[in-house]
Amino acid sequence: MSNLRFEVVAEAFRKRPLEVPAPKERPSEYFAKYVFNRQKMYRYLSADVYNKLIDVIDNGCRLDRSIADAVASGMKQWAEENGVTHYTHWFQPLTEGTAEKHDAFVEHDGKGGMIEEFSGKLLVQQEPDASSFPNGGIRNTFEARGYSAWDPTSPVFIIDDTLCIPTIFISYTGEALDYKAPLLKSLHAVGEAATSVCHYFDKKVKKVQTNLGWEQEYFLVDESLYSARPDLMLTGRTLMGHDSAKNQQMDDHYFGTIPERVQAFMKDLETQALELGIPCKTRHNEVAPGQFELAPIYEECNLAVDHNMLLMSLMKKVAHKHGFRVLLHEKPFDGINGSGKHNNWSLVTDTGVLLHAAGKTSEANLRFVVFIVETLMGVYKHNGLLKASIMTATNAHRLGGNEAPPAIISSFLGRQLTDLLDHIEKADKDELFNVEGKTGMKLDIPEIPELMIDNTDRNRTSPFAFTGNRFEFRAVGSEANCASALIVLNTAVAEALTDFKQRVDALIAGGEDQTSAIIDVIREDIRRCRPIRFDGNGYSDEWKAEAARRGLDCEASCPLCFDRYLDPESVRMFEKMNVMSRSELEARNEVKWETYTKKIQIEARVMGDLSMNHIIPVATHYQSRLAKNVGGMFNIFGKEEGKALTARNVKIIREIAERTQRIETGIEELVNARKVANRIQNEREKALAYHDTVAPKMDAVRYQIDKLELIVADELWTLPKYRELLFIR
Repeated sequence: MSNLRFEVVAEAFRKRPLEVPAPKERPSEYFAKYVFNRQKMYRYLSADVYNKLIDVIDNGCRLDRSIADAVASGMKQWAEENGVTHYTHWFQPLTEGTAEKHDAFVEHDGKGGMIEEFSGKLLVQQEPDASSFPNGGIRNTFEARGYSAWDPTSPVFIIDDTLCIPTIFISYTGEALDYKAPLLKSLHAVGEAATSVCHYFDKKVKKVQTNLGWEQEYFLVDESLYSARPDLMLTGRTLMGHDSAKNQQMDDHYFGTIPERVQAFMKDLETQALELGIPCKTRHNEVAPGQFELAPIYEECNLAVDHNMLLMSLMKKVAHKHGFRVLLHEKPFDGINGSGKHNNWSLVTDTGVLLHAAGKTSEANLRFVVFIVETLMGVYKHNGLLKASIMTATNAHRLGGNEAPPAIISSFLGRQLTDLLDHIEKADKDELFNVEGKTGMKLDIPEIPELMIDNTDRNRTSPFAFTGNRFEFRAVGSEANCASALIVLNTAVAEALTDFKQRVDALIAGGEDQTSAIIDVIREDIRRCRPIRFDGNGYSDEWKAEAARRGLDCEASCPLCFDRYLDPESVRMFEKMNVMSRSELEARNEVKWETYTKKIQIEARVMGDLSMNHIIPVATHYQSRLAKNVGGMFNIFGKEEGKALTARNVKIIREIAERTQRIETGIEELVNARKVANRIQNEREKALAYHDTVAPKMDAVRYQIDKLELIVADELWTLPKYRELLFIR
């Protein structure tokens, strides 16, 4: 047997970190080296073209196609100076990844030769096949036309020899087939609504921008070990595997010393990310062994989403160079923490941060309260939809596992902010209120300076927590496109702010003064959204019962969660805010149900293959070895003494027989359940069948396999074990 497993484990232990030359420049000197940012635009474009393009980026003006050729010419000159020979429209279809088709800068010159050419037409628009990407029925196979269109607000960048142009992706009939198009619409909606509300307090505010800071968690495993695990290769997670005797229970990995090989990978990754304009800031060991995190400086939301998608692709490329594989699955290993991608969301104006707690005037404090409460209103009204936005077949393994937020959306505000909202709700309307900012706390240690303590603590069980000047949406999965959650959040807050302004304006029109009208509406909304506020333990059974009593969405079935997208109030919100139409929502749900089904289907097929071709042959081989030993002992010592001496082996032989039989039966039932589910035509019903009947049978088979791993001789077990996969040397 399995000399292969021992060989790959030994190879993993022998590996040394790749030498990564230290950058000769400071990060600030090579940051955005391969990005056509404003500095490059200013250099390669005429003043008139530059100003028109900046007006599009900063003020949302429509792109004048008359400048497209000039912009394309400048981009091409810069790109060719950096060794670029191809270009691609880089977009984000409904696959959780990115897509690109590379074309060369070449055209016929009409004289039998070729010339390098890149026109404004090629920059602005291309035509990918819209039927070959997930589209939920919007495009038939014979209706292939779709369009990708340049997004000027996200700068183009260079990967290897290719100029990458961020674009939206829409169908021939105009429906969005990607994440970027509805994200941009949601950002426009929340920006417009927030700006209108800001004018109650400051007429000078010109625009409101959404900022995002994501925290990308991930696992690293040795590439050779990864290659010896077909389940990791094909599904991104281990479908079987018993706990390691030591995993994360000692809490020694979290913020611990970064392993040398991992440090080399991180340095290489950060250098390449910074060159692409991704502002990497933080790196550290996460809670589980083999788990790490990277976080950037906050950016404008659309750009931050693009950078996260680019980073996930870059991570895989750099990891391969260092002999690693990156695992972005939310739960690659059972029994230890999974990976999330906390989305830190905030609203800022051209004059300051809207969610900053310590205002210098009562007007600033009232504005802060308005935006806090209306954000809560959006989250409360659409809590089920917000949960649906982060639900996937993979993230469902992580949520609520005493490591991640539960599958019930609630918001933690902290004591001071909770007390403030309670005070506003109950106090005399004419009574002024103040919001405390950071307060000093002195420690009884002379060497330590005074600490500035935030006005909130943290609640790690809260899916949507206020953390000082932003909300942290902690339920987003590690391999997800952030845009899925942010489309819903931005749109829900835009709707809440729009509704708030309409009600305030109605009171003002009725003769009430502005401040009084604002406080009246805010008080009403504080009462209405009270059910979403929860500062306690989100993992407790008591909270689940309490959340149901409050009317919050407690559904845990992934396919059923998707139904929230098609609730009348959801469709109304998306259409009212001009983010997505009913047909787009219906199409996306078809994609979500189909994707869920396919992920479970692939896992079930891989489990069947591993069970029948790896696990059972290994177990029965060991069983035969034990049986031979028992027979030999009987021949040497006779029946009575042989029976006593081989009792343990006989017990193991019997247990292997029983467990392999259960595995064979379980796989047969699993195959039959899949066949039944596959005959269902409706995608929703098929996804439900996979959730309700197929997935549970996989859990039953895994239980038997994991028990076998404990009793089969180690040298026979073909699959690298958790103790080998998790600990990087």
